[in-house]
This record gives sequence, structure tokens and C-alpha cells, in this order.
Amino acid sequence: MKRERLFIRFVLVLVTVFVAALWSVSASAAEEKPAKGPSLYERVGGVNNIAVLIDDVIERSYVDEVFKANPRIEEAHKRYPKAAYKFNATALACMVMGGPQKYTGRSLKDAHQHLLVTEKEWNELKVIFRDSMNSFKVPMKEQDEIIGIIESTKGDVLAAH
Repeated sequence: MKRERLFIRFVLVLVTVFVAALWSVSASAAEEKPAKGPSLYERVGGVNNIAVLIDDVIERSYVDEVFKANPRIEEAHKRYPKAAYKFNATALACMVMGGPQKYTGRSLKDAHQHLLVTEKEWNELKVIFRDSMNSFKVPMKEQDEIIGIIESTKGDVLAAH
């Protein structure tokens, strides 16, 4: 049970980082120029498709051996309710992709600093996202935008070296 909560917390933090990155990219893009065409949120199918993607990413991450090797992540998965993690991660992802949802959780830095996330774990998260997006046939253009948003949060998620 503790292991699942730690993992959940870790995944929530990762999702939070992902959503915060998406939000920052969306906010800066909106300031620079008026929106042209549908948002990333709309192009990936809105809240229902994003919720399914986030659910899959979190489920994959909970059983991933790279994440399980970090005892801090394992403990977070055990302590934090998975359903709450999925809800918050979905809200964050929707918000940063241009949807109407509002994320009200902790900052990515606050949520992840105690987990001591390594470069290896960071890269594994991106692999999990790609695998999940491929399984749902998310077009490559949108996948690259999502990975770009995730990448923009790296400084807040990775442990200081």
C-alpha cells in the first residue's frame, strides 16, 4: 500500500510537471500571437481522450521497473491515492493543452523535489508517454508538442546535481 501511494505521488508529480509545462507553453504562445486553428487540447480530442491517456501513462508508470527502483517514488505511489493522482494529472494536462480545466495542485518543483528524480527516470517517463500515445494513435505532431511541454518542465522535476 505504501509503495502504491509513493508511486502515485511520483506519477502525480510527473503529471503535474507535464501539465505545468503545457500551461506555460500555452500561456506564452497565447501572449505572442492570437490562436490559429484548434488548440492542442482540441486536436487530441479534449478531456475524455486526455483522461484516457493520463490513466494509461499512470498505470504504465506504476509497474515500470525504472520507477520501482527508486524507493522514494515507490513510497509516494503507496501514500497518494491513485484516483486523485489521475484526476489532478488530467486537470493539469488539459489546462496546459488549452482546455478549460484548472489545475490547483502543488507546483511541479514542490511535488517532485523529495523524489530525487534522475535523468534515467525522466527519460523513462518520456518513453512511457510515447508508448501510450502510440497505442492511442495520437498523431506525431501532437505527440511532439506534448513531449515538448513535458521537456520544458525538466528543471522543476529532476533532482539538482
